[in-house]
Amino acid sequence: MNSSVNPAFRSAITTGDWEHALITGNGRQGALCYGSPAALHFTLAHEDVFQPVTEPLPAPGTAAALPRLRELLAAGRFADAAGEVCDLAVAEHPGYAEARWIDPLIGTATLTFVADRPGGGWSRGTDFRTGVVVQEWDGVTCEAFVSRPADALIVRITGCGGTLSLGPVDGDPERPIDYTVDDLVLTARFPGADWPGALAGYTVTALTRRTGDEILILVRTTPGPRPSDFDAPPGLRLSELGDPPDFDALLAEHVAVHGELFDRTRLSLPDPRTRQLFDAGRYAIISSTGARPPTLQGVWSGTYAPPWRSGWTIDGNLQAALLAVHTTGTPELMPPLFDLLDSLRDDLRENARRLYGVPGLYAPAHLGTHGRQNHFGPVWCLTFWTAGAAWLGRLYLEHWQHTGDARFLTERALPYLREVADFHLAFAEISDGRARFSPSYSPENRPSNTNSQATVDAALDVQAVGDVLRALLLHLPGDPAAPRWRELLDTLPPYRIAASGELAEWLDPRFDDNHGHRHCSHLYPFYYSGDPVVLEDPALRAAAVKAVEERLRWWLSEASDEMGYGLALLGVAATRLGLASAAYAALTRLSSAYWRPNLVPTHNRDHMFNVDLAGAYPALVAAMLLASRDVDLDGVARVHLLPALPEQWPTGSVHGLIARGPVRVDLSWRPGHLDATLTSVIGRCVIVDWPRGSVSLSLAAGTPHELHLPL
Repeated sequence: MNSSVNPAFRSAITTGDWEHALITGNGRQGALCYGSPAALHFTLAHEDVFQPVTEPLPAPGTAAALPRLRELLAAGRFADAAGEVCDLAVAEHPGYAEARWIDPLIGTATLTFVADRPGGGWSRGTDFRTGVVVQEWDGVTCEAFVSRPADALIVRITGCGGTLSLGPVDGDPERPIDYTVDDLVLTARFPGADWPGALAGYTVTALTRRTGDEILILVRTTPGPRPSDFDAPPGLRLSELGDPPDFDALLAEHVAVHGELFDRTRLSLPDPRTRQLFDAGRYAIISSTGARPPTLQGVWSGTYAPPWRSGWTIDGNLQAALLAVHTTGTPELMPPLFDLLDSLRDDLRENARRLYGVPGLYAPAHLGTHGRQNHFGPVWCLTFWTAGAAWLGRLYLEHWQHTGDARFLTERALPYLREVADFHLAFAEISDGRARFSPSYSPENRPSNTNSQATVDAALDVQAVGDVLRALLLHLPGDPAAPRWRELLDTLPPYRIAASGELAEWLDPRFDDNHGHRHCSHLYPFYYSGDPVVLEDPALRAAAVKAVEERLRWWLSEASDEMGYGLALLGVAATRLGLASAAYAALTRLSSAYWRPNLVPTHNRDHMFNVDLAGAYPALVAAMLLASRDVDLDGVARVHLLPALPEQWPTGSVHGLIARGPVRVDLSWRPGHLDATLTSVIGRCVIVDWPRGSVSLSLAAGTPHELHLPL
């Protein structure tokens, strides 16, 4: 085994199930590595290979019916309003008679190596820093990684010979796929998918070189039904890989990129399980972010029918997957999301026009090869969810807050936010000095006293739209649209405290909360910098605390077995409210129930390969150690050290966390003492809070400032 490879864990598990495979990827290409000494399998996927299954339709033309829908909702006929949308859609196009899903991310092929010398002593593991998966048995070692520079799976097998074969993944595709396999070149074509933008097919090419007792295998998936011969960009041509290619040299080139990203944050805790899963989660997100953000399954798939089609679900999943990329110092993993939204912008505009007759952007809950609102129904009334584009706007603001990139702010963030505001200026009704959001939807919950997810004035709508409006007014105060932004902001309805004392999920008092649910979207501000209105009002803060406690009570019961990332988001919200024990309880349940031995998380407890938690878990750990507020035009950074440190971590250290500003923060602590080093790329004032006090600092540009504080 290469001396630079140091697996983060070891396992003696053999498996023929791709969901229990070890993962490696470069963001564009992914490989699932699994098997036994009898046969090694490498199941491949590519970020652009979504099989065209369902022709996209224009979003249903319901704009003219908006007054009628509002009348039904005002009259308490919530299910009728949802049903009316479906009736109108079917009348317009019969394709809406059944649920329409986005296209699935599919496995492109499985490469199988049958060794001529199987044996005992099986072991496998993954090196998170290098991205190398190691599988070995007596005298035989297989190392595999997906190279970022070469854009290919690189496999080295030493100690045995054997035979290679290449074929489709197991199972039956939803629509037929025409496959041909010529030696180690698989070509797939998607017949009948003749609508604009549909992928025509793909090829998978494998090359082998044998030198002494070493076998080197290189594999690449190329979208497009033609043999790539390793000539397709952005990967290197075969001639550039050397003849024979040098595994160690290729690995060194890859580690220079992947390892540098992974090494930016280092965590040390007395809890080895938390430390290991923190690293495992960061590894999965780094490895599955390429030209596009991670899908529900990252950049891995071993099936034709992944859950929810493994696209981008934006009512919480994608936001959770990306929640740690800024705080753990890898901001370059965020722009692929913005590139995706740019590519779908025309669809988002058309959604707004057809659904509600307004300008601006409407983002559906499920994004894939298109951005059209095609997925909804009488129960899951997703056309009523209008907060999606605004929530994504918060991620633009997070990127600005954590990078200080002024060009990004002016050229990408503010133009996007302006279009989001255009939608809500036209959509929201203002009457008697109060804005109303009707229809509305709080993902994916329904009030406990109604039979429908269709609602009015979900708290998330007000929170996310408020974020957009405040940012526009802060950075563009003299804009001609500023008076209208200000009017809508000033008329947003206030928070409501439910009769039982919790911060309410719906601001309309007709709706009773339902705490036994996987989502907690009304706690949205606390996934990020918090909400000063709540934090500075004792009654609202107490209501937010009670909302966290009620949701956590359900999560920790046996009634819950869903969506681990939702529990992580609840834990992050707890940290913003200083609830260390609640955050630790959430973390402990996640550590014990939502990770398989391959150190890939699942959506439910030990069910469904899924990477949302891979982003949310390290975000929760980081949030327990560092919080920060949004930086305004005065440039003052407000940083809170150890805001939710549990008693189970009396000692520890973390290096490379990033607070809004941006300010880099390195911490180490032990009983009675906290050491912190803060570094800002520009000179600025920083207000630092910690459990025992507060201090104001003046940081010089690029100069580390050390603090030694009582704890």
